[in-house]
Amino acid sequence: MPNAEAVRIAVVGGGAAGLFAAGVACAQGASVTVYEHMPKPGAKLLITGKGRCNVTNNCDRDTFLSSVNTNPRFLYSALAALTPQDTMRFFEELGVPLKTERGRRVFPVSDKAGDILSALRRHAKDAKIVHRHVERLLAENGEIRGVVTDREEYYDAVIVATGGASFPLTGSDGSGYKLAREVGHTVTPIMPSLVPLESEDPVCPAMQGLSLKNVRLTLREEGGRIFYSDFGEMLFTHFGISGPLVLTGSARVREADFDRLVAEIDLKPTLDEKTLDARLLSELTAHAKKDAVNLMAALLPQMMILPFLSRVGIDPRKKAYEIGRQERLAILHTLKHFTVKINAFRPLKDAIVTAGGVSVQEIHPKTMESKLIRGLYFAGEVIDVDAYTGGYSLQIAFSTGYLAGLHSATDNEKRGILHV
Repeated sequence: MPNAEAVRIAVVGGGAAGLFAAGVACAQGASVTVYEHMPKPGAKLLITGKGRCNVTNNCDRDTFLSSVNTNPRFLYSALAALTPQDTMRFFEELGVPLKTERGRRVFPVSDKAGDILSALRRHAKDAKIVHRHVERLLAENGEIRGVVTDREEYYDAVIVATGGASFPLTGSDGSGYKLAREVGHTVTPIMPSLVPLESEDPVCPAMQGLSLKNVRLTLREEGGRIFYSDFGEMLFTHFGISGPLVLTGSARVREADFDRLVAEIDLKPTLDEKTLDARLLSELTAHAKKDAVNLMAALLPQMMILPFLSRVGIDPRKKAYEIGRQERLAILHTLKHFTVKINAFRPLKDAIVTAGGVSVQEIHPKTMESKLIRGLYFAGEVIDVDAYTGGYSLQIAFSTGYLAGLHSATDNEKRGILHV
């Protein structure tokens, strides 16, 4: 427990980064108060990984940094201080067995995000959690002095770990950006990342709910450069497309790209065009008297057949023997290049991650302390770093939270208690 002269630290935000930072600071003997305006801390954590909580990615640092979309070099020191393997040991020592799945994604064996949150609560058990909203930061002469809720409250250090602006109902309402701006920090433009994509193409609502597995999705300019291409799963929705491939791919594009952006789906990625054409010819020959709608059942999910035939301009009642060479080649081409025009991101509130945030140029990467305000630290999604799906975002929260918690306690102790 902290003594009467312990460094006093306020953590603004009781999510993954905030709770981790709080526990680390408490372990250094600091007196920590966590400000969480939601009824319970960690609400967003409970919905990550569809409630299973993809807690980290079991990879080395270079592999990890290659999966960070924005400002990866800024995280070099943070990931050296707390590696994914350190995070795995941390949770297992707190009684949460973990497992590594496809793509090196790490989950609790229980598949329950609540187990991860409970472990973080135990880690931060010596911190006081209060449910008050922080209206602004107190800073004077380039030094943090505390926070303002319904009154002024004084601290030696403040850690802003408020998250981004996605899923606002869980408490990530973008308030951290306001706090940072008001004390002089630059906040880069905020936009959704790891977010479904909208399309006005009528094939999307026609196939609403259809999940495609083992396909290749390519996001590209019409007739131009490729932004993203990978193999896996995706989903058609009433508004457009979603699913793991789409969420990851969304991080590679920007709003300016939507003028000419298309999603191209290879429905048969394991077959080259020559092999697929041979199979198609075989189906047409063997089932010459079948209607096209029945013939395509061997090649496509049922929900996709009518929209697909409409796309290639073939009457569903047309007999297989009536399908000529040009129509066969149109089927072949569309099986390998089924395109959907993309118009927009879904709203920020539907994003898993917020891109943009407090400029990394104004944060010391080895401590997470502000370069502008001594005693002010940042951790987690509020910083202008974002990564792809796979457990990377939570690891960033833990690694930056670790540095913020450690240095807010130890650096302030070294330079003397700043109590007002």
